[in-house]
Amino acid sequence: MSVIETMIDIPAEHERNVCGQFDEYLKKIERTLRVTMVSRDGTIKIIGPEETVSKARSVFQNLMELSKRGSAITAQNVDYALALSFSEQDHQILEIDKDIICRTVNGRPVKPKTLGQKEYVDAIRKKMIVFGIGPAGTGKTYLAMAMAIQAFKDGEVGRIILTRPAIEAGEKLGFLPGDLQSKIDPYLRPLYDALYQIMGSESYLHNAEKGLIEVAPLAYMRGRTLDNAYIILDEAQNTTPAQMKMFLTRIGFGSKVIVTGDQTQKDLPAGTASGLDVAVKVLKNVEDIGFCYLTNSDVVRHPLVQKIVEAYDAYELREARKKRPMDHEPPVNRSGGRPPRVRKTNENGRRDKP
Repeated sequence: MSVIETMIDIPAEHERNVCGQFDEYLKKIERTLRVTMVSRDGTIKIIGPEETVSKARSVFQNLMELSKRGSAITAQNVDYALALSFSEQDHQILEIDKDIICRTVNGRPVKPKTLGQKEYVDAIRKKMIVFGIGPAGTGKTYLAMAMAIQAFKDGEVGRIILTRPAIEAGEKLGFLPGDLQSKIDPYLRPLYDALYQIMGSESYLHNAEKGLIEVAPLAYMRGRTLDNAYIILDEAQNTTPAQMKMFLTRIGFGSKVIVTGDQTQKDLPAGTASGLDVAVKVLKNVEDIGFCYLTNSDVVRHPLVQKIVEAYDAYELREARKKRPMDHEPPVNRSGGRPPRVRKTNENGRRDKP
């Protein structure tokens, strides 16, 4: 296999962003694709086999284009660009980056970062009800919040309703002090965090006072009809089948619903069926309801989160295999009666009397 080398010019203002601190991103590309990359005098030299050099060049140019668009390159960007290079889809990372949903209060663009997230956002735009299912860190709730806030700002809906079941995550919190709002706030804090980051606390409080943005426990949805609203049900794996049915039948005209959940992180009592699991089975063939399944490759939190999710998945798979029945178990007497009695013989070969 012939070894070739190629050169790429890199503007000084983008060098640190694309190469990373102490060239950590270059080293990551080198280790993954087994090439040599040398940064010197505003150029990057890539040395190695022709096929891997071509992939490294494509990955680096894509990262360069993201940097020119104003994106801060992260380890997650580099990992995902490398992953796409093996599936011959490395050009898709630039298409994903074009889809800006909205901007945070600090001006930072909110946009999908993986193909799975892009499909999730597209499904929300097309479908009336969308189930976003996947592990922690895949942006299910955050992207749903961004879509809701942008629709609210554009006048597509008149209000935003955010809800989640008020269930303890394996801990007994006891009686919390304060009024009713103070008691339920700890359960709804993740929704507030996303609201403050995207909309800003002042804008949220202003709209909340008018009743245009509502954050409430799922139990408060019973008996209501929600028209012209963007409704998000978070942590749906902790609903019961009855709660899920109650929630989905609240939908009125002009409303859009997003249901998010992680089927591997249930906090329900042992033996209780999850409303999310039942809904997936019951509604999978209903028109205008979309199901988006995000995976480990869509995790956009700290890279360690992706490793944690993968480690738990591998552990659960091993445990499931241990619980499977043995392939070579001894035959079972299926007649339901007592097994036949074996008569013993004495030393003369005669049967003993019972």
